[in-house]
Amino acid sequence: MSILEIREKSKPSMLRRTMTNASKELAARIQQQMIRFIADVILFNHSVSAKLGLGASDSQFMTLLQTHGPLTPRQLAEYSGLTSGTVTGVLDRLEAHGFVTRSPDRADRRKVVVTASTEAIQKTFMPMYVEQGARMQAVLATRTDEELRTILAFLTDSVAAD
Repeated sequence: MSILEIREKSKPSMLRRTMTNASKELAARIQQQMIRFIADVILFNHSVSAKLGLGASDSQFMTLLQTHGPLTPRQLAEYSGLTSGTVTGVLDRLEAHGFVTRSPDRADRRKVVVTASTEAIQKTFMPMYVEQGARMQAVLATRTDEELRTILAFLTDSVAAD
């Protein structure tokens, strides 16, 4: 599912109650912070990609493969909204760097399945995210179990199902 489809499927029907003015103000502040958080993540990922000689779409594909597991090029195109030609170019770059492998689908050998290289991720990508991971852990460590459950519920509700 592409980001455009996710946005289209996000409907106000998720609201469980009528919001008070205070709730509306808090919701607006949360949205602003989420926008800032997302922008920071995107910019950080672009920085990592540039250091590795990759493009923005390259790192997005790595995230998709880590999140969903092995995917076909068609699925990558659907998730990313990119054309098949662009997907091929991205996969060529990632494969040349050793970040992914393409292999025939076991169920249908006419299809190709793209798999992220766990070893390459651990060796190349993970060290660049250590500081971000430590920062996130430090923030989460300041929260109670109840607050963590609330954060988890919010994030779970915010992420579109496949």
